[in-house]
Amino acid sequence: MFSHEGGGRGAKMVNTANTVQISVRALVEYVYRSGSIESGFCTAASLTDGTKAHQKIQKEYGEKDRKEVYVKTEMPRGDLLFVVDGRCDGLLETDEGLTVDEIKSTSGSLEAIGEDGYPVHWAQAICYAYMVAEEQGLPSMRIQLTYVQVNTEEQRRFVRGMTFGELAQFMEEMIRGYAPYAELRQRHVIARDSSMRALAFPFDAYREGQRKLAGSVYKSIADKRKLFAKAPTGTGKTISTLFPAVKAMGEGLLQRLFYLTAKTITRTAAEEALTLMQAGGLHMHTVTITAKEKVCFQEEMRCSKEFCEYADGYYDRVNAAMLDMLSQETAMTRQVVERYARKHKVCPFEFSLDAAYAADGIICDYNYIFDPRVSLKRLIEDQKRQTALLVDEAHNLVDRGREMYSAELNKADFLELQRTFKTIRADVYEASKDVNQHLLRVRKAIGERKTLVELEAPGELIELVEFFVYTAEKVLAAGSLGAEQGHAAALLLEGYFAASDFLRAAKLYDERYVTYTECFKSEVRIRMFCLDPSYLLSQMGKGFRSHIFFSATLSPLSFYTEMLGGSKEDYAVAIPSPFSHEQLEVKIQPLSTRYQDRERTKEPLARMIRQITEKQPGNYLVFFPSYAYMEDVYERFMTMDGGQTYADTLVQQTGMTEEERERFLAAFDAANARTLVGFAVMGGIFSEGIDLVGDRLNGVIVVGVGLPQLGLERNVIKDYFERTGRNGYDYAYVFPGMNKVLQAGGRLIRSERDSGTLVLVDDRYLQPQYQRLLPEEWRSYSVVNIESLY
Repeated sequence: MFSHEGGGRGAKMVNTANTVQISVRALVEYVYRSGSIESGFCTAASLTDGTKAHQKIQKEYGEKDRKEVYVKTEMPRGDLLFVVDGRCDGLLETDEGLTVDEIKSTSGSLEAIGEDGYPVHWAQAICYAYMVAEEQGLPSMRIQLTYVQVNTEEQRRFVRGMTFGELAQFMEEMIRGYAPYAELRQRHVIARDSSMRALAFPFDAYREGQRKLAGSVYKSIADKRKLFAKAPTGTGKTISTLFPAVKAMGEGLLQRLFYLTAKTITRTAAEEALTLMQAGGLHMHTVTITAKEKVCFQEEMRCSKEFCEYADGYYDRVNAAMLDMLSQETAMTRQVVERYARKHKVCPFEFSLDAAYAADGIICDYNYIFDPRVSLKRLIEDQKRQTALLVDEAHNLVDRGREMYSAELNKADFLELQRTFKTIRADVYEASKDVNQHLLRVRKAIGERKTLVELEAPGELIELVEFFVYTAEKVLAAGSLGAEQGHAAALLLEGYFAASDFLRAAKLYDERYVTYTECFKSEVRIRMFCLDPSYLLSQMGKGFRSHIFFSATLSPLSFYTEMLGGSKEDYAVAIPSPFSHEQLEVKIQPLSTRYQDRERTKEPLARMIRQITEKQPGNYLVFFPSYAYMEDVYERFMTMDGGQTYADTLVQQTGMTEEERERFLAAFDAANARTLVGFAVMGGIFSEGIDLVGDRLNGVIVVGVGLPQLGLERNVIKDYFERTGRNGYDYAYVFPGMNKVLQAGGRLIRSERDSGTLVLVDDRYLQPQYQRLLPEEWRSYSVVNIESLY
């Protein structure tokens, strides 16, 4: 709930020989943080409003007073030299003596602050006081904590005096409390760098293309550039990107790397690659961050001490837990994190985040770097400059970026808030009613059109939402809703988060956005939609030493370079397939799969699937552009010629659990006595990131060219790129569609021993527009004679 201008919770910790450099903020938070994980509310505006509050107080300083004073000290302990620095908010000339002023802002009530403030805040101010007294040779200092309420601008101050001896003793105790962690890190970094310099490539030889990719990654890190790498299936992208990044770390070019993924299965591949290098002598701390809802130990995810024993007293136990895990483990996977979290009774999700700031390598979802709502905010600029981002399956980041930077509101949510708070809180009732009434007017204005697309942000609505957020913050921060009003409090918190996301998108809104409104029955949905995420992706990734974007389907490369925020100065590389043409037989079945032709062609399509899978027994995957189409053809396939007898079948279902997915994949066994035909959807969980090597998969049939379903969002994307002088249909439909095709077809050949048949079903594959998007290794195809299928 408190904010500090320019602060950051992460240590600016650099171990050079025996020197440990750390910020005051990081030092005091490590030693003095205590208590429990609080519930989900934290004002979205706290940092901005906190900065304003700081500036307002600093403007009240006298002529001789100074603000934002940089201070630094060096303190030896054992073999280590601790270099501690920071900026104190104010250095005041008073009649009682020189005074350090530490300003803290809160959206809560000042009455809730204890008689003497918070120990961690005092610790920070005392550190600054010691540094000033040491530098100026002062026998004593006055220390002041100034708390300010960001909404009312009310202030409350606490003052104490300390002699230099007391200040020095306090600093020594602080360093003593931090030293075990610093000593552990120092020993680790020495062992890490030595192991990295000696590390050999973990295979006897590079595959064709691997050395080129690895060399490109290393050069991009050395030259501080972005790299866009198209590396076909079988290149060994994971090891070819991680190994050179690890070597760069051993040479001092990096202190940290992030391996960013969109799917759990690709995280597993990164863990396996690191395990392989560890078997070869690598000593490196890595942590995998798993989504909170997946690792929460409780049946109901409620992050507060009243409801969760792992949240209660978390900060009292986390330092011991961290020292224990870091001293015993190097690969901190989900299972390892959970084991130590249970042992020390700490929240596994927060524990993994804290471990991320101590780790050399972090495996996590894209959003921890690129999403402004979820990003690892403790990373400061010095750390970013020594960090590389390895972005796996980077083609996924385009649509994920659009989602991260877009936001929407629904009328029904504000109507429910209005009804719920009518007899509870008049201010919340009025604020939610104003939003609901505005959306009601929008629905009436749109009338029979049902949809409206505008190039401007909804200014009037944004103002109403700002007032709703302000009102909700006051209520949530005050904790004025009692236990009997738990449902209302949860409803308000949900509404607050949705409204805050909407305001965040409004601040990002520019010519790359549209606002669209959809009306159905009594509902109104307004969405500020990011059409082109390239600029915001580049801004969120700003400051990192290098970005490595790689995928088997980064095609066309120019499109993805543009969409992922690349520039003319960045590097690009296209790696040829490491496999021979003899391993892959490609057939094109020129059968129309256009929506209007599907009823007419489903019979020959089902017959073709039967002919191929019956003629050549084995394990097959058939990919469709939609569930409805898949189920329609599957039904025809199963009833053809009196029913199936020669093959077993599997059908992908919506919302499959992890266990169901694993059973689906496990059925693709090389030892199967009968043919197995799996029906799945393109762009789904089975069309990318899975490895069915050898005879686990003998053939893939891709039905259609993967075009996204026609709809409002895709059409506004198309219109935007048309307006900006590009081929809108290609950008909105063709390129994303063919990416799904390439991913699905890429499931077939995964190793040097694999072989199989790939069938592309659609007459459009014979058109130049699509031909040029086929990989080189798919262009030696034969055309199936469709006459025999009717």
